Amino acid sequence: MIIKYLTYSISITFISWMVGMIVNAFLSKKESYKKLSNLNLIKSETINKRIGLKAFKWIVKNTFFKYFNPKLKFKKKVEITDLNEIRKEMTFAEISHFIGFGFVTFFVVAKLIKGNIIFGLIFMIVNVVMNLYPSLLQQENKRRIDRLIKNYREHQ
Repeated sequence: MIIKYLTYSISITFISWMVGMIVNAFLSKKESYKKLSNLNLIKSETINKRIGLKAFKWIVKNTFFKYFNPKLKFKKKVEITDLNEIRKEMTFAEISHFIGFGFVTFFVVAKLIKGNIIFGLIFMIVNVVMNLYPSLLQQENKRRIDRLIKNYREHQ
């Protein structure tokens, strides 16, 4: 039964990635999108460490997940335009995952309302790992990119 719940949760979460990208493509054309691009849920490095974001980052960098978004790679020699483009891609990935997180949360709530607590909990754990953590990781990476952009501009 647990395997069935896990399989279903992973499937819906993968679908949520596509939903997130489609909805985000429409949102990115709106004026208010700039506000979303500077969203920061957790600013504290200490909290990020405590929730396991460092371990999650290692998993993303050292497993097959590193192939999911090849646009988020640095070249050997990085220019300011590269940094801005990478930041833009990170923002798109971050917001897409947040949208996916919201999409899956509707399914979680439906399972909880129906009284299927175990299914809802498994679903939410999968959602956190596959949507929320990637968003938080992108936010952390964007803060690092912002520091690089600031340093680049100061030394020009």
